[in-house]
Amino acid sequence: MPAGAPAGPPAGSASAGPPAGSASAGPPAGSVPAGLRGSAVRPGLRRVEQIMGTAISLDLADDLPPTELHTLAEEVFDWLRAVDARFSTYRPDSEVCRVDRGELPLPEASPQLREVLACCADLWRDTDGFFDAYAIGGLDPSGYVKGWAVQVASDRLLAAGASNHCLNAGGDLRVRGHSSAGRPWRIGIRHPWDATATCLVLTGTDLAVATSGCYERGPHVRDPRTGRPARGLRSVTVVGADLGPADAYATAAVAMGPAGIGWLDRLAGYRHAVVTDDGRCLHSTDLPLAG
Repeated sequence: MPAGAPAGPPAGSASAGPPAGSASAGPPAGSVPAGLRGSAVRPGLRRVEQIMGTAISLDLADDLPPTELHTLAEEVFDWLRAVDARFSTYRPDSEVCRVDRGELPLPEASPQLREVLACCADLWRDTDGFFDAYAIGGLDPSGYVKGWAVQVASDRLLAAGASNHCLNAGGDLRVRGHSSAGRPWRIGIRHPWDATATCLVLTGTDLAVATSGCYERGPHVRDPRTGRPARGLRSVTVVGADLGPADAYATAAVAMGPAGIGWLDRLAGYRHAVVTDDGRCLHSTDLPLAG
């Protein structure tokens, strides 16, 4: 995994790309091929809502009737609201809180909650305990739930015939197909010291991209072995085909600190980019970087 350009605190605030954690809906103005101009550029639908304590944006880029696009969007956001109601650690009446307090026996919980906790147990084993839904003491599967929920929503869109879309939940994204301009999606990875800039830009037609770090919420990821905030890695992005595990792997690598770099190198089926606390940017040699 070679070192890229330094990603340390920048001098000034020049932007290096689209807003951090965002997916661009197409190429720069004037660069759409002649064959895609005019009526070939699909209008699609774009919508943003605040759910799970973050902005969630949906970009549907298929040439479908407006009523069908609106129905698909409503189904996506209904699903995400239901996930928030069930898994929130801030709602006393959520299933997660009721299970955590012992009021709801796990065998009586919903199939979705049991599925998520089973996956969290597998991820605990696969990460040698560094992904831990009980890292802060109580039950908190949030490090897996958001990515899992977005992946499920994207799978449902694909099954419904919406094969060109981008769903972005606070920087955890699932992109499929092409933008409304007919080009692969471009995904900006937030610069950890400059919210107006990106340190890398990815591109692809079938990517799950999850980023974990301490640049927005401070050192909130803890080393489950010491209980102290993790140090060493400022930002970790994991790229693969399934956003649920990618989300958890990014969190686990941050918790590992510098040792997470070698662990990510050995992680089969996923690629990654890391920004260290001292400003080095390291990434997989086959990361799908935009040209």
